[in-house]
Amino acid sequence: MTASSVDISGNLRRRLGLPLLVLYGTGITIGAGIYVLIGAVAGHAGAYSVWSFLLAALVMGLTVASYAEMATRYPVSAGEAAYVRAAFNSRLLSTIVGLLTLCTGVVAAGAVTLGSVGYIRQFVDLPPPVIVVAVVMSLGAIAAWGILESVVLAGVFTVIEAGGLAWIILAAIWHMPSFPSALVAFPPMNAAALSGIAYASLLAFFAFVGFEDLANVVEEAKVPHRDIPRAMVLTLLITSVLYILIAAISITAVPTDRLTASPAPLSLVFRTVTGMEPVPLNVIAVVATLNTVLAQMTMAARVIYGMSRQGDLPRLLSRVHASTGTPVIATGLVMLSVIALALAFPIERLATGTSVATLATFAMVNLSLLCIRARHVHSVERHVRIPIWVPILGFLTCLTMIGVAIA
Repeated sequence: MTASSVDISGNLRRRLGLPLLVLYGTGITIGAGIYVLIGAVAGHAGAYSVWSFLLAALVMGLTVASYAEMATRYPVSAGEAAYVRAAFNSRLLSTIVGLLTLCTGVVAAGAVTLGSVGYIRQFVDLPPPVIVVAVVMSLGAIAAWGILESVVLAGVFTVIEAGGLAWIILAAIWHMPSFPSALVAFPPMNAAALSGIAYASLLAFFAFVGFEDLANVVEEAKVPHRDIPRAMVLTLLITSVLYILIAAISITAVPTDRLTASPAPLSLVFRTVTGMEPVPLNVIAVVATLNTVLAQMTMAARVIYGMSRQGDLPRLLSRVHASTGTPVIATGLVMLSVIALALAFPIERLATGTSVATLATFAMVNLSLLCIRARHVHSVERHVRIPIWVPILGFLTCLTMIGVAIA
């Protein structure tokens, strides 16, 4: 890399409007969740999987609101680290939270990379490690190419993967009219059922990871104070509806043991509901999972960039390529980290680890907002303002779910 090809000032380009931001957030979320983890959620919650997704969505909704205020108060990359620094004036705590956010993105990308392998192997009989390396290297190259190019591609992927879920839903409405009963099946009030739902909600929570990535592309949004909050809310609403419907269809169409054991669970659901061979769905699932890996890698690179700009990581990592407008060195570091994790750990451990790390980060974001509001910190940026009870409940629910995970 020559000196002339690097922008030492490190300024990112504002190229993203609301439609691309919504497609970006929705695409990450769908690929991370329903295509990969529906079997694992059903393995713990069984016929009550819908409740796990609903519980995860409610917890996520509180934190979405807190992020909307914080991301507009402090519209910078590595947002979580900036929020904590503004609230507690602690560089150490800010660095810890920034690194936690970075780890969340990298581990999530590793988990979804493994999820993609099960679908890709429906088409090519290659060893999983070869597929992992090929996927991450290819998507890393796209992420380094440019933010607009990455998000446009992610947007195309999102339309395709949402279309796959819509196909299943429409087929179920036509051929399997009994599935709505799963939407209103109340669980028995006993410890076994409720603990299964609670633990499955932790895995389902991973399925909603994605909206917070929008906070880390805020410097590339055209109108951040308006579009970032709207994109976060729309992402949560769209994915919640899709997840709850697909969960109801899946547990109605396929026995839980088969759903749990399958490396490509939605393929079974598609075959049962439509009566067709699942080749189209497998193609869509590959697109969905690759979309999430691309977006998580893009986000993680922006966190490294932002922390480097704040002085928490070496300055070298904030260098932006003059032609692509992307942090190419940070992107390369993320690629290597994702490959290492995907080759070293199974998917459920990565998913659970991502959920716990994400919940810890979300708890700190909610607590930071409470601290800033208590101290009446003024922000010169145009920002949204939420009721104070929202971050209080957001903080408490995040702590509760962390307790469920480690109990």
